[in-house]
Amino acid sequence: MTLSIPSIAGLPGSPSTLYRIGAVASMTGIPVSTLRVWEVRHQAFSPAKTAGKHRLYSQDDVQRATLLKQLSEKGHAISTLAGLESAALERLQQQARISAHLQAGQTQATGRVSMAVIGAGIAERIESKKFAHHFLTNSLKVTDTFPDLAQAGAARFSEKPQLLLVRVNALHDSIRAEIQQLASKQGILQTIVVYSFAQEAVVEAMRMHGIMVRREPISDYELSDLISSVLLVDTAKAVGGLQPNALIPPRKYDDETLARVAGIATHVLCECPRHVAELIVQLANFEEYSQECLNKSEEDAHLHAYLHAISGSARALFERALERVAEHENISLAAMSPLDK
Repeated sequence: MTLSIPSIAGLPGSPSTLYRIGAVASMTGIPVSTLRVWEVRHQAFSPAKTAGKHRLYSQDDVQRATLLKQLSEKGHAISTLAGLESAALERLQQQARISAHLQAGQTQATGRVSMAVIGAGIAERIESKKFAHHFLTNSLKVTDTFPDLAQAGAARFSEKPQLLLVRVNALHDSIRAEIQQLASKQGILQTIVVYSFAQEAVVEAMRMHGIMVRREPISDYELSDLISSVLLVDTAKAVGGLQPNALIPPRKYDDETLARVAGIATHVLCECPRHVAELIVQLANFEEYSQECLNKSEEDAHLHAYLHAISGSARALFERALERVAEHENISLAAMSPLDK
């Protein structure tokens, strides 16, 4: 059972939906008894309660429960997961998705990024021969298209796409939660949302979760830039231009972890751990800056899409280099990951 409560601001189309524990159990596949244990013993949630002591879970609680279930099924202890913020859970889940994709060799086998598209109009644009030929060449494979979020949520995808492109008219908090829940359910690595109208707080919340967000009108040229900005630049194969063949992975180590690595005394005379860690921080900062510019500046979108792809690719490569250095110096990066604190 769900209860729809009008928002404080009273804006149309932006209700706060609350769910009874039975509805949450049905949506997430988590038994009611388990939800109670996670709340009481591990403080994983703090649901509101009615006068009759019935628990009322928010949409964010439902999303959090889904993440906890998926991560616990991958072997993570619920006692550790329960203390993490939702953003940290999403980062941990994203790292697990990347590892799964690499192990399966999907990107290497196809050389193309798989994408699902939601929104009839934008799906037609992406699938047109003109768009594919002039903008994305052979780097993208559209696996599924759906007219709206409701049908996408109820459908069985033909395969798990790496990229999700969503077009909505009005972007409010319940739609944000629906998009994030779908992305989590399908194991999406990167989500791009194009909208016509939205509350600024909702847009900022999505950007904080690593979602690329852009307001209409957006031309085919700008849309291709937005998609290309999350594709990895493969410098080993690039001849006379960029040849993206995978998605740029999210940051693996935060600034605090890198600072601790930089301060560790090692036997490497050239101080490689410090130099590599500092380079990663600088590249990550520029990657974030170029993404903000891409979101806000339509005039320079093409340049900032290029800069975001370059800086993100370089940052990912230096993260791999850091892991090589850490292995050589017996530095345990996993022990210092913010997700393991």
